Amino acid sequence: MEIETKELKSDAPSAHSAALSLLVVDDEDATRNLCRDVGADAGLEVHGAATTEEALRFLDQYPVDIVVTDLQVPQIGGLELLKHIRANNPEISVIVLTQYGTIETAIEATRLGATDYVTKPFHVEELRTKLDRLTHSIEVDQENRVLREELRSRPGFGGIIGMSPRMQRVYKLIQKVAQHSYPVLILGESGTGKELVARSIHFSGPRKNRPFAPVDCSSLVPTLIESELFGYVKGAFTGAQHTKQGLFESAGDGSLFLDEIGDLPIDLQAKLLRALQEREIKPVGSNERIVIRARVIAATNRDLESAIRTGSFRQDLYFRLNVVQIKLPPLRERKADIPLLVTTFLEKFSDPARPIHTISEDAMRRIVAYDWPGNIRELENAIERAVALGSGPILHVGDLPSNLQYAAPEKLNDADELVPLEILEKRAIFRALQETSGDKLAAARLLGIGKTTLYRKLKQYESGRPQA
Repeated sequence: MEIETKELKSDAPSAHSAALSLLVVDDEDATRNLCRDVGADAGLEVHGAATTEEALRFLDQYPVDIVVTDLQVPQIGGLELLKHIRANNPEISVIVLTQYGTIETAIEATRLGATDYVTKPFHVEELRTKLDRLTHSIEVDQENRVLREELRSRPGFGGIIGMSPRMQRVYKLIQKVAQHSYPVLILGESGTGKELVARSIHFSGPRKNRPFAPVDCSSLVPTLIESELFGYVKGAFTGAQHTKQGLFESAGDGSLFLDEIGDLPIDLQAKLLRALQEREIKPVGSNERIVIRARVIAATNRDLESAIRTGSFRQDLYFRLNVVQIKLPPLRERKADIPLLVTTFLEKFSDPARPIHTISEDAMRRIVAYDWPGNIRELENAIERAVALGSGPILHVGDLPSNLQYAAPEKLNDADELVPLEILEKRAIFRALQETSGDKLAAARLLGIGKTTLYRKLKQYESGRPQA
């Protein structure tokens, strides 16, 4: 039975369509049209062919993502069509339709590369479920490729990952302050990437070919911080057998990064303030002063204004360091970036001999829902552990740390309203769109659903139709 030319013309895919494309190959009009209706309800762009010859002609002319084919389709048959697709279009996913009692043939089809099979006569819901699952898998693979391309094409900021509105504002500040030499104070919780921001400021500006000298003020013994920063001369103290430059001097025309500045002892805060004001230092045991040219970038996870009130941090030093302030948001306040971070860490930690390509919808949902008190550092450690324990190309909930696997569901307070699930779903979708500034692809990633599902839901909201 030949398909009408009108059907092929009306079914020709739009070059600008965002939906995935489905080709149904079956010589029975009723089955073919039923499969097309199910595909259309799933948000797919659907096409039909009654013979393998018409299917091959269509595949030569138009891009197709999914093929649903009967194994008994006229001419060369479904198995031969499957072999042709695997040889010439291996990126296409194939679901085969098989008659009851011929399961062996369906198993042979899966061995040849079919993604799944459905036994005729079938329930509409069974085909819908398989199409939804396959569509989501394809979209995740496509979106992971997009994410990787975004990371490669986005202007580099020293390895900082994130495209949410909060991070875009951080990037703009980095670009502005990088071109100047005044001090910068970076605030943020532990694990938010403060040193990455400091490095980005340094390597995005005119000092990028000069030294970048980091020092963790919380890890040094208090008696050694002064000599580490300002240097010392031979004989200045027991064990000073030779003169040593301090970080201020060795940084030269570069940048000195004072990490965890809030932990600097109060007596050294006064000496640091004097060095910043006078732009010169005096090494321990020396009477000579040395002019310093390095730019100072400081960072802390402490609340310095509270520290000023308690007397543990000098207000005048705070004002000297806080010429420009960059505040990094915690991960729980930029959850739109979590899928991008997960994709990056999967690529970073995957073993080339046993790569993990993606993460399951349930696992991503757990990751996004978690508050990550340790921020990006905690997320990175969690993904590294999951990759090490994972046994297949997809990370599942069981591969995640136990605090994510067995996280207790949120409890409703007495004052919380009980609303229908449809309304909760709609609220979640619009909140995700607001969080991602209207970026539908990013919103779908944040919600852990496929973009086709999101498009279908939005279309239902616009038309006022009840949800399927």
